[in-house]
Amino acid sequence: MSVDLVLHNAKIYTPKGIVHAGLAVDEGKILKIAKKTNLPHASKRLDIKGKIMLPGLIDPHVHLRDQQLAYKEDFLSGTSAAAAGGVTLTIDMPNNKPVTMSAKSLKERMKLAETRAVVNVAFHSAFPESLEEIPQIVKQGAVAFKLYLSQKVGGTEIEDDDALLRAFSKISKMKVPVSVHAEHKKTLEAVKKKMQQTGRRDIEAYLRVHSPDAELKAIQHTIRLAKKTSVHIHFCHVSSAEGLKAVLTAKNTGLPVSLEATPHNLLLSSKHLKRYKTIALTDPPLRAEEDVEALWNAFRHGLIDALASDHAPHTVEEKEAESVWDVRAGIPGLETMLPLLLTQVDKGKLAMRNLIRATSKRPAEIFRLRDRGSLAEGYWADLVVVDMKREYRIDSSKFHSKAKYSPFDGWRVRGKPTKTFVNGQLIMDDEEIVANPGAGQILRWKG
Repeated sequence: MSVDLVLHNAKIYTPKGIVHAGLAVDEGKILKIAKKTNLPHASKRLDIKGKIMLPGLIDPHVHLRDQQLAYKEDFLSGTSAAAAGGVTLTIDMPNNKPVTMSAKSLKERMKLAETRAVVNVAFHSAFPESLEEIPQIVKQGAVAFKLYLSQKVGGTEIEDDDALLRAFSKISKMKVPVSVHAEHKKTLEAVKKKMQQTGRRDIEAYLRVHSPDAELKAIQHTIRLAKKTSVHIHFCHVSSAEGLKAVLTAKNTGLPVSLEATPHNLLLSSKHLKRYKTIALTDPPLRAEEDVEALWNAFRHGLIDALASDHAPHTVEEKEAESVWDVRAGIPGLETMLPLLLTQVDKGKLAMRNLIRATSKRPAEIFRLRDRGSLAEGYWADLVVVDMKREYRIDSSKFHSKAKYSPFDGWRVRGKPTKTFVNGQLIMDDEEIVANPGAGQILRWKG
């Protein structure tokens, strides 16, 4: 018997731990993990030279832009950035132009991605104009719906609790999760009005508007609504100690909730925001050091379900303005997430098992991505090879993303993705994208 590919002489991170072995791939899936002598013949063999092989990252929060926002990012540049960062599956967000909020708009977006993506891509949809269209959107393949509580994105009035309950009820029947951006709209608007009336347009004013209180109120309100249905709520980029506590309390009562955090909220504080200024501006923003500490402790103890980049690329010009209200919030994160976290593993501040759990295993479970998220026989061969001895400085000018900036610019990291395989195909080799556009798959909800 001959298979398509054998990767040998690797330290493979499997559900049972790290094993020094090889891996046989056939028709895109892992056929066998074994010592070199027990691996089948292959059309192609590749020596991993003792490096560590991890499950490819599944990033549940990525803004790939394209369409009318292609000047910021497109499916090719965004998924190339993913491959360079060891991310083999991205879940796209719906706040695009046009907004992804119907079966038709989702189909058009999928069709475009099919020809451009070099890693696997799945999709969120915003809530549609008519809630009766929810089953059609899921049938088209959306793996989740996205609800923004800070502003209306999509067709449902976010301050209409009855409408939200009806949406939650219909979505729960389809057994897909709802990802929630938890910032309370009325709280944001009230404080912003006060800041603008007094002429405030500085970063400190922005922090007062996008406060931990605004996050907590939105989380608490969502939980109250979710208790009335069986919908799975996935809280995006939880950033505050109080918000974290509220989600974990709900989870402990048995409510079907999960949460994600971002590397920038784990590694940067509001002090960094004041130093790096608007380049580091995100929603929710960087928090106080006590919030960072609470998030980090939860992550180290396996209490945070998913790590997400919240890759939100803009042009450099959109990140710079005299007034903070004119700056576009968001940073690129696909190419920095894994190196930053591997550096914490190298320092002994993070266990590899918790890193893998939050970047591969749990995202696959939450979004029901079958046969993904682990290096195991029968699973898709989505994997990244990392060199834990490789030390370098982050240089955003070399990003594959169109967004050539980062608050982590110049940071020294240890642990570099050197090869990325998607569905058994080599996509990235030592920073170079070696696959053609369209090499990635469009992944659809399968229930």
